[in-house]
Amino acid sequence: MRNERRVRNRTAESRAFAERVRVAMELSARLNALPFDAVDARREVLAQIFGGAVPESLSILPPFHCDYGLGAAFGERVFINQGCFFLDYGGITIGDRVMIGPRVTLSTAGHPVELDERYDFITRAPIVIEDDVWIGAAVTVTPGVTIGRGSVVGAGAVVAKDVPPLSVVTATSIVERRRLKSP
Repeated sequence: MRNERRVRNRTAESRAFAERVRVAMELSARLNALPFDAVDARREVLAQIFGGAVPESLSILPPFHCDYGLGAAFGERVFINQGCFFLDYGGITIGDRVMIGPRVTLSTAGHPVELDERYDFITRAPIVIEDDVWIGAAVTVTPGVTIGRGSVVGAGAVVAKDVPPLSVVTATSIVERRRLKSP
């Protein structure tokens, strides 16, 4: 994964991350329990989740789930449909006029692929979504990916590499990248 950072488990940094996950998940649950028309209350909880004011033009339909919150930044006129998951420990940057369909997952964190390291580290790498991107329903974007300006990602796609500007991409197939060594 490009731009990957590793955080060793059982350290002060990993404990602080775990505590922030607890807070962000509790805030997400509160957000999702609010009445749909409680716009001001939702905006207040979103500010707590994301660690500060969010653009007035940001629209996030509940339910919405976020595991960290402090790693997300939004441009103007961003629309996020219902049922989305933002795992933003590695950082998520969303440009202006981005539309995100229902049940989209933006995942910036994971674990090393190597079996002997998998349980000892958290990996993270940023996701960047440039201006005027449309992401269709049930897309998963993996750590370290940039989706270029003006692109469209078709419903159900798994995006594991950068998308060039002004592209339309689709795909859900499995591609074996390599074989792991047996322990």
